Amino acid sequence: MEGSVKEVIGGGIGIGMTEKWVKKHHLLYTGATRHPLILSIRDGSVDLSAFKRWLGQDYIFVRNFVPFLSSVLINACKDSDDQSDMEVILSGLASLDDEVAWFKNEAKKWDIDLSKVTPQKANQNYCGFLESLMLPEVEYTVAITALWAIEAVYQDSFAYCLEDNSKTPQELKEACQRWGNESFGGYCQKLKKIADRRLEKAPESVLIEAEMTLLRVLEHEVEFWNMCNAEDPK
Repeated sequence: MEGSVKEVIGGGIGIGMTEKWVKKHHLLYTGATRHPLILSIRDGSVDLSAFKRWLGQDYIFVRNFVPFLSSVLINACKDSDDQSDMEVILSGLASLDDEVAWFKNEAKKWDIDLSKVTPQKANQNYCGFLESLMLPEVEYTVAITALWAIEAVYQDSFAYCLEDNSKTPQELKEACQRWGNESFGGYCQKLKKIADRRLEKAPESVLIEAEMTLLRVLEHEVEFWNMCNAEDPK
Protein backbone atom coordinates (compact mmCIF):
# COMPACT_ATOMS: atom_id res chain seq x y z
CA MET A 1 0.00 0.00 0.00
CA GLU A 2 2.73 2.46 0.96
CA GLY A 3 4.56 1.94 -2.34
CA SER A 4 1.44 2.67 -4.38
CA VAL A 5 0.75 5.82 -2.38
CA LYS A 6 4.30 7.04 -3.00
CA GLU A 7 3.86 6.46 -6.71
CA VAL A 8 0.59 8.39 -6.82
CA ILE A 9 1.99 11.29 -4.79
CA GLY A 10 5.24 11.40 -6.70
CA GLY A 11 3.72 10.94 -10.11
CA GLY A 12 6.27 8.40 -11.32
CA ILE A 13 9.26 6.26 -10.49
CA GLY A 14 13.00 6.33 -11.14
CA ILE A 15 13.75 9.85 -9.90
CA GLY A 16 13.81 11.48 -6.47
CA MET A 17 10.57 12.57 -4.84
CA THR A 18 11.51 16.26 -4.97
CA GLU A 19 11.96 16.14 -8.74
CA LYS A 20 8.70 14.24 -9.13
CA TRP A 21 6.90 16.95 -7.21
CA VAL A 22 8.54 19.72 -9.22
CA LYS A 23 7.33 18.03 -12.41
CA LYS A 24 3.89 17.37 -10.94
CA HIS A 25 3.50 20.98 -9.82
CA HIS A 26 5.35 22.48 -12.76
CA LEU A 27 3.10 25.51 -13.19
CA LEU A 28 3.43 26.59 -9.57
CA TYR A 29 7.17 25.94 -9.51
CA THR A 30 7.59 27.95 -12.70
CA GLY A 31 5.51 30.73 -11.18
CA ALA A 32 7.92 30.87 -8.27
CA THR A 33 11.16 30.67 -10.28
CA ARG A 34 10.17 32.55 -13.45
CA HIS A 35 8.08 35.26 -11.87
CA PRO A 36 7.66 38.51 -13.87
CA LEU A 37 10.01 40.24 -11.44
CA ILE A 38 12.74 37.70 -12.19
CA LEU A 39 12.04 37.89 -15.92
CA SER A 40 12.31 41.69 -15.78
CA ILE A 41 15.70 41.43 -14.07
CA ARG A 42 16.89 38.97 -16.70
CA ASP A 43 15.75 41.09 -19.67
CA GLY A 44 16.94 44.37 -18.14
CA SER A 45 13.51 45.99 -17.91
CA VAL A 46 13.24 45.76 -14.10
CA ASP A 47 11.79 48.67 -12.17
CA LEU A 48 14.55 49.36 -9.66
CA SER A 49 11.98 50.39 -7.06
CA ALA A 50 10.76 46.77 -7.12
CA PHE A 51 14.29 45.55 -6.51
CA LYS A 52 14.65 47.94 -3.59
CA ARG A 53 11.35 46.73 -2.11
CA TRP A 54 12.62 43.17 -2.44
CA LEU A 55 15.90 44.11 -0.74
CA GLY A 56 14.24 45.58 2.33
CA GLN A 57 11.61 42.87 2.64
CA ASP A 58 14.06 40.03 2.10
CA TYR A 59 16.34 41.42 4.80
CA ILE A 60 13.45 41.02 7.24
CA PHE A 61 12.75 37.53 5.91
CA VAL A 62 16.37 36.42 6.27
CA ARG A 63 16.44 37.50 9.90
CA ASN A 64 13.39 35.29 10.47
CA PHE A 65 14.96 32.52 8.40
CA VAL A 66 17.87 32.21 10.88
CA PRO A 67 15.84 30.62 13.72
CA PHE A 68 14.07 28.35 11.24
CA LEU A 69 17.36 27.05 9.85
CA SER A 70 18.65 26.65 13.41
CA SER A 71 15.61 24.51 14.22
CA VAL A 72 16.27 22.30 11.18
CA LEU A 73 19.84 21.85 12.38
CA ILE A 74 18.61 20.81 15.82
CA ASN A 75 16.20 18.33 14.23
CA ALA A 76 19.01 16.92 12.12
CA CYS A 77 21.12 16.38 15.23
CA LYS A 78 18.27 14.51 16.90
CA ASP A 79 16.53 12.66 14.08
CA SER A 80 18.81 12.29 11.07
CA ASP A 81 20.01 8.86 10.02
CA ASP A 82 23.13 10.37 8.46
CA GLN A 83 25.63 12.51 10.36
CA SER A 84 26.60 14.43 7.23
CA ASP A 85 23.17 16.14 7.23
CA MET A 86 24.29 18.26 10.16
CA GLU A 87 27.40 19.41 8.31
CA VAL A 88 25.41 20.46 5.24
CA ILE A 89 22.84 22.42 7.24
CA LEU A 90 25.52 23.96 9.45
CA SER A 91 27.29 25.30 6.36
CA GLY A 92 24.10 27.07 5.37
CA LEU A 93 23.65 28.51 8.83
CA ALA A 94 27.24 29.72 8.93
CA SER A 95 26.75 31.65 5.68
CA LEU A 96 23.85 33.69 7.04
CA ASP A 97 26.07 36.04 9.03
CA ASP A 98 27.71 37.11 5.77
CA GLU A 99 24.33 37.29 4.10
CA VAL A 100 22.88 39.66 6.71
CA ALA A 101 25.99 41.83 6.38
CA TRP A 102 25.55 41.86 2.59
CA PHE A 103 21.97 43.10 2.93
CA LYS A 104 23.12 45.93 5.19
CA ASN A 105 25.88 46.98 2.79
CA GLU A 106 23.59 46.71 -0.22
CA ALA A 107 20.95 48.81 1.53
CA LYS A 108 23.50 51.59 2.03
CA LYS A 109 24.29 51.53 -1.69
CA TRP A 110 20.60 51.99 -2.51
CA ASP A 111 20.00 54.52 0.29
CA ILE A 112 17.58 52.24 2.14
CA ASP A 113 17.17 52.66 5.89
CA LEU A 114 16.51 49.07 6.97
CA SER A 115 15.42 50.23 10.44
CA LYS A 116 12.42 51.90 8.80
CA VAL A 117 11.38 48.96 6.63
CA THR A 118 8.24 47.28 7.91
CA PRO A 119 7.19 43.78 6.84
CA GLN A 120 4.36 43.73 4.31
CA LYS A 121 1.49 41.25 4.63
CA ALA A 122 2.97 38.64 2.30
CA ASN A 123 6.24 38.78 4.23
CA GLN A 124 4.43 38.46 7.56
CA ASN A 125 2.56 35.43 6.25
CA TYR A 126 5.75 33.78 5.01
CA CYS A 127 7.57 34.42 8.29
CA GLY A 128 4.58 33.03 10.16
CA PHE A 129 4.78 29.92 8.03
CA LEU A 130 8.46 29.54 8.98
CA GLU A 131 7.47 29.76 12.64
CA SER A 132 4.92 26.97 12.14
CA LEU A 133 7.67 24.74 10.77
CA MET A 134 9.61 25.14 14.02
CA LEU A 135 6.90 23.51 16.12
CA PRO A 136 8.01 20.30 17.90
CA GLU A 137 5.49 18.14 16.04
CA VAL A 138 6.94 19.00 12.61
CA GLU A 139 8.89 16.03 11.24
CA TYR A 140 12.52 16.54 10.25
CA THR A 141 11.68 15.18 6.80
CA VAL A 142 9.05 17.89 6.32
CA ALA A 143 11.35 20.65 7.59
CA ILE A 144 14.27 19.63 5.36
CA THR A 145 11.94 19.48 2.35
CA ALA A 146 10.84 23.03 3.10
CA LEU A 147 14.43 24.18 3.51
CA TRP A 148 15.43 22.66 0.18
CA ALA A 149 12.44 24.28 -1.57
CA ILE A 150 13.09 27.76 -0.14
CA GLU A 151 16.74 27.70 -1.16
CA ALA A 152 16.12 26.03 -4.54
CA VAL A 153 13.65 28.69 -5.64
CA TYR A 154 16.20 31.45 -5.12
CA GLN A 155 19.02 29.47 -6.73
CA ASP A 156 16.94 28.60 -9.78
CA SER A 157 15.55 32.14 -10.09
CA PHE A 158 18.77 34.10 -9.81
CA ALA A 159 20.88 31.61 -11.78
CA TYR A 160 18.45 32.24 -14.64
CA CYS A 161 19.38 35.93 -14.48
CA LEU A 162 23.06 35.09 -14.93
CA GLU A 163 22.84 32.99 -18.09
CA ASP A 164 24.93 34.12 -21.06
CA ASN A 165 21.99 35.55 -23.00
CA SER A 166 20.59 37.54 -20.06
CA LYS A 167 20.55 41.34 -19.97
CA THR A 168 20.62 41.69 -16.19
CA PRO A 169 21.64 45.24 -15.22
CA GLN A 170 25.21 45.45 -13.99
CA GLU A 171 24.16 46.93 -10.65
CA LEU A 172 21.98 43.85 -9.93
CA LYS A 173 24.44 41.15 -10.94
CA GLU A 174 26.06 40.99 -7.50
CA ALA A 175 22.67 40.26 -5.93
CA CYS A 176 21.96 37.57 -8.51
CA GLN A 177 25.40 36.08 -7.99
CA ARG A 178 24.75 35.58 -4.28
CA TRP A 179 22.15 32.90 -4.95
CA GLY A 180 22.81 32.04 -8.58
CA ASN A 181 26.43 30.94 -8.16
CA GLU A 182 27.62 27.35 -8.52
CA SER A 183 28.58 27.01 -4.87
CA PHE A 184 25.08 27.84 -3.68
CA GLY A 185 23.75 25.54 -6.37
CA GLY A 186 25.88 22.75 -4.91
CA TYR A 187 24.48 23.45 -1.46
CA CYS A 188 20.94 23.20 -2.84
CA GLN A 189 21.77 19.87 -4.47
CA LYS A 190 23.00 18.54 -1.14
CA LEU A 191 19.77 19.63 0.53
CA LYS A 192 17.83 17.96 -2.26
CA LYS A 193 19.68 14.68 -1.73
CA ILE A 194 18.93 14.80 1.99
CA ALA A 195 15.25 15.48 1.34
CA ASP A 196 15.01 12.73 -1.26
CA ARG A 197 16.69 10.23 1.06
CA ARG A 198 14.30 11.04 3.87
CA LEU A 199 11.24 11.07 1.62
CA GLU A 200 12.16 7.69 0.17
CA LYS A 201 11.79 6.16 3.64
CA ALA A 202 8.89 8.29 4.86
CA PRO A 203 5.44 6.91 5.68
CA GLU A 204 2.38 8.04 3.75
CA SER A 205 1.36 10.68 6.31
CA VAL A 206 4.76 12.39 6.21
CA LEU A 207 4.86 12.30 2.42
CA ILE A 208 1.51 14.03 2.22
CA GLU A 209 2.58 16.67 4.73
CA ALA A 210 5.89 17.24 2.95
CA GLU A 211 4.22 17.70 -0.43
CA MET A 212 1.70 20.13 1.02
CA THR A 213 4.56 22.02 2.67
CA LEU A 214 6.36 22.27 -0.67
CA LEU A 215 3.23 23.72 -2.24
CA ARG A 216 2.91 26.28 0.55
CA VAL A 217 6.54 27.32 0.09
CA LEU A 218 5.96 27.87 -3.63
CA GLU A 219 2.77 29.82 -2.97
CA HIS A 220 4.53 32.04 -0.42
CA GLU A 221 7.40 32.63 -2.86
CA VAL A 222 4.99 33.77 -5.57
CA GLU A 223 3.23 36.10 -3.13
CA PHE A 224 6.57 37.48 -1.97
CA TRP A 225 7.60 38.31 -5.56
CA ASN A 226 4.13 39.80 -6.18
CA MET A 227 4.51 42.02 -3.11
CA CYS A 228 7.86 43.34 -4.28
CA ASN A 229 6.65 43.90 -7.82
CA ALA A 230 3.54 45.81 -6.76
CA GLU A 231 3.54 49.62 -6.97
CA ASP A 232 1.58 49.79 -3.72
CA PRO A 233 2.43 46.59 -1.81
CA LYS A 234 0.04 45.62 0.99
